[in-house]
Amino acid sequence: MAESRVSTSPRVFTSAADLAAAVGQELGASDWLEVDQQRIDRFADATGDHQWIHVDPVRAAEGPFGSTIAHGYLTLSLLPAFLPQIIRVDGVRMGVNYGVNKVRFPAPVPVGSRLRAHAELAGADETPDGGVQVAMKVTVEREGGDRPVCVAESLSRYYW
Repeated sequence: MAESRVSTSPRVFTSAADLAAAVGQELGASDWLEVDQQRIDRFADATGDHQWIHVDPVRAAEGPFGSTIAHGYLTLSLLPAFLPQIIRVDGVRMGVNYGVNKVRFPAPVPVGSRLRAHAELAGADETPDGGVQVAMKVTVEREGGDRPVCVAESLSRYYW
């Protein structure tokens, strides 16, 4: 898999107050990541979704997209690869993925596409169990594309 790296640095937060102060701010962008057929095939194997638009390059070449395309959920599953390049929370004893509030896939991801994510800190709220729930609006773009390929509000919880 071809993945290019550029010199990006995550924005570092060390407290709940730091996170709360940054609500509404753009946090930055990740590096580009190529979505090749091998990644698509492995995702199909992991999920059991072997629809021809994802895994049959010959048939997909004649289909509506002109090639295979990545599963929408594959695109969403790349958030854990992208977000640590954008945000880092130091000094916590634990951080967990809490889910997503909303996900949309406005455009397809043709095989061979290069993707990257941008994130905005949308919320940082204390939780009843002593943590902080962080909401990030994440937009995944395709290099050369005119629309995002995924827009999601991702939720994480951090505990100091």
